[in-house]
Amino acid sequence: MARMSVSRLQKMKQEGQKIASLTAYDASFARAFAAAGIDFMLVGDSLGNVVQGQDSTVPVTVADIVYHTAAVRRGAPEAFIIADMPFMSYATPHDAYLAAAELMRAGANMVKLEGGDWLLETIAGLKERGVPVCAHLGLLPQSVNVLGGFKVQGREQAQAEQTVRHALALQEAGAQLMVLECVPSELGQRITEKLSIPTIGIGAGAQTDGQILVMHDMLGMNSNYLPKFVKNFLTDGRDIDAAVCAYISEVRSGDFPQPEHRFD
Repeated sequence: MARMSVSRLQKMKQEGQKIASLTAYDASFARAFAAAGIDFMLVGDSLGNVVQGQDSTVPVTVADIVYHTAAVRRGAPEAFIIADMPFMSYATPHDAYLAAAELMRAGANMVKLEGGDWLLETIAGLKERGVPVCAHLGLLPQSVNVLGGFKVQGREQAQAEQTVRHALALQEAGAQLMVLECVPSELGQRITEKLSIPTIGIGAGAQTDGQILVMHDMLGMNSNYLPKFVKNFLTDGRDIDAAVCAYISEVRSGDFPQPEHRFD
């Protein structure tokens, strides 16, 4: 199988092939996910919650993401890896350039930023400087203190229309991938149909071009709280390898997510 790339992800969208992705934070799991055939891995700032035990992603630093990106790269040398840009590491375009350089040197193929049209100059500048960008709309975990908690975004018409406008603007600025988090399934479908770049959903319905889950959620390891959009694949006597293969298979076939995993 050919190595994953931005152009191959684009081709998968064009051909209607679903994209399966997971977060990864260390070499061992990265190796297992790559062996199972995952399309890409995200070194997410969710490591603040699931690895560091933080209450949010806000305390995560660039150094943290650099460390875990390097570990994932060592475990999966051929994988396509996206690295999250942590809270306030892209407050200005200059800040973003410096942080992105560190993440790319650590082994990332792409960086991910949370936010709307205030990022247009930053995204255009990153692309001009050779850094592929994944945008992120909907629920923005780094903005949880402003949002007042982890809430579904885009249910009101005005907010939905604004999200669509931001998605189109971010694509125009140079974003080559788009994560949509915790938005109504109808909005996820609408944005996916309007964009030429692939969309990756997490709680955004079944009509996005692909899906991503936090690996700990996919393995049912956060038993105290399982978000609505999560399914535990480590069931029915499966081991971890079988659970990952089941997840990939269900994403590609369209069997995941089911209606009970979506927001209306």
